[in-house]
Amino acid sequence: MSDLNIQVKKFADLSLQELYELLQLRSEVFVVEQDCVYQDIDGKDDEALHVLGKKNGRIVAYTRCLKPGYYFEQAAIGRVVVKQSERKFGYGHNIMKASDEAISRNYNTSHIKLSAQQYLIKFYESHGYKTQGEGYLEDGIPHIAMIKD
Repeated sequence: MSDLNIQVKKFADLSLQELYELLQLRSEVFVVEQDCVYQDIDGKDDEALHVLGKKNGRIVAYTRCLKPGYYFEQAAIGRVVVKQSERKFGYGHNIMKASDEAISRNYNTSHIKLSAQQYLIKFYESHGYKTQGEGYLEDGIPHIAMIKD
């Protein structure tokens, strides 16, 4: 059993502390660790479901889910992140499973699209996603579209 406490919240339901922690985690991994300068705060957070994975009260895993038609034709999962020191515990699998369930419960669909960093294809395939189309560069990092039906 995982010691990860998962919560799903709308933007308006996030505490200031949670918002700060999730933005800090996204910046820590996507900007600093991956050495990628990009606009993380993109105006979509207020329309998203935020899937928070907390350990000892701190956010260590996170995703952002968007309703069908908002970003892609399908529902979308993005900003999939696990704190580097916590990756050995399999929390990425926990947060993806919870994100799929949150989309099903809140948007009544299991048709989901995501933009995967290519080195994580096998990880997403283990959750039922299949690659779609050709790879592309997003913010200088190789990505590929993946779909779950």
